[in-house]
Amino acid sequence: MSGVHLETFGCRLNTFESEIMRGHAEKAGLSDAIIFNTCAVTAEATRQARQAIRKARKENPDSQIIVTGCAAQTEAETFAAMPEVSRVIGNEEKLVAETWLKGTNRPRVDVADIMQVKVTRPPMIDQLTARTRAFVQVQTGCDHRCTFCIIPFGRGNSRSVPAALAVEQVKRLVDAGHNEVVLSGVDLTSWGADLEGTPKLSVLIAQLLNEVPDLKRLRLSSIDSIEADEALIELLAGESRIMPHLHLSLQSGDNMILKRMKRRHAREDSIAFCAELKARRPEMVFGADIIAGFPTETDEMFENSLKLVDECGLTYLHVFPFSPRPGTPAARMPQLERDIVKRRAALLRAKGEARLAAFLGAQIGTRQPILIETEHSGRTAQFALSRFEQKMTPGSIVEAHVIAAQASHLEVRLAA
Repeated sequence: MSGVHLETFGCRLNTFESEIMRGHAEKAGLSDAIIFNTCAVTAEATRQARQAIRKARKENPDSQIIVTGCAAQTEAETFAAMPEVSRVIGNEEKLVAETWLKGTNRPRVDVADIMQVKVTRPPMIDQLTARTRAFVQVQTGCDHRCTFCIIPFGRGNSRSVPAALAVEQVKRLVDAGHNEVVLSGVDLTSWGADLEGTPKLSVLIAQLLNEVPDLKRLRLSSIDSIEADEALIELLAGESRIMPHLHLSLQSGDNMILKRMKRRHAREDSIAFCAELKARRPEMVFGADIIAGFPTETDEMFENSLKLVDECGLTYLHVFPFSPRPGTPAARMPQLERDIVKRRAALLRAKGEARLAAFLGAQIGTRQPILIETEHSGRTAQFALSRFEQKMTPGSIVEAHVIAAQASHLEVRLAA
């Protein structure tokens, strides 16, 4: 191979940051290099990264292999010990142009204390390579310490991108032809808490919509609904340019488990949030992260998570079998047998598949605006995957009729 090749794992922040790294690496003249932007959210994500690195080395024996991202930040020594790895770069260092320059005598393991970083001002990018939906980082890090989560140790404390810089980034991407922008963050709804005047996320969204009138679709990444104030709910319910699809960080449907997770909401809060938004904007759909088999979870507690899927009206489930992360309090709690964890995860996934199939079936006969992502597929405003027989133009938004529904996607035809 030649040039710079990026392998991106995990969240939307990594997608955005991979584009920053690509730009820095190419400007620095880096060649014959494979960059792994890793995820640490589960032990499985880290294992997959190591496996991919070994495979890449076998297939590219002469290439430079550089590892960065959250797993590199939290387990630098693990990746440094791999003979396949040329360099290990921290989450903050990866966004600095000088890191990628030749002849700067940067150490092989270039990972500083992420907790010492106080501000975030990611460089501007003009376009996302091969993506029609643009992800924009407006926040990173997290001030909360959920007992299962390693991410604060990979991302540091919560830091917000100033509104003016976020607006400028969105303008650039819209000017480059992106019709949809996704606001992304580790704890998106905490945006602004570290800025002067402590503005809320609703302030940023209102400013974006006002100052970038050509932005056709704005989508939010995962949010913590307990942090949503009335102004944000008003925008979500009443602003048509905000897509009617929210991914919620719920994690469990049982109050005792939520308490042991050190979450800040109860199951009743989640149900009330979804009910209010659905009443005010009936087309709103919800996705959610749910962990199966958290330490001490009984059958009854797990049933509460299953019930929550219906009680919140969830359409898209992202199910995590509990994975103990060394250094987190949950790793020291009494663990469940892995067979129980896997069985509960399978039950949750089956529940999610049934909910999704029912939702997709209800769309037959409707007319939907669809953002085209590939020549034969795209996403509706409610994020339903849609497939066309005819060849389409990626990046465009078209009107289409839903003619059939499969288990995981809609079959659509361009409207006349």
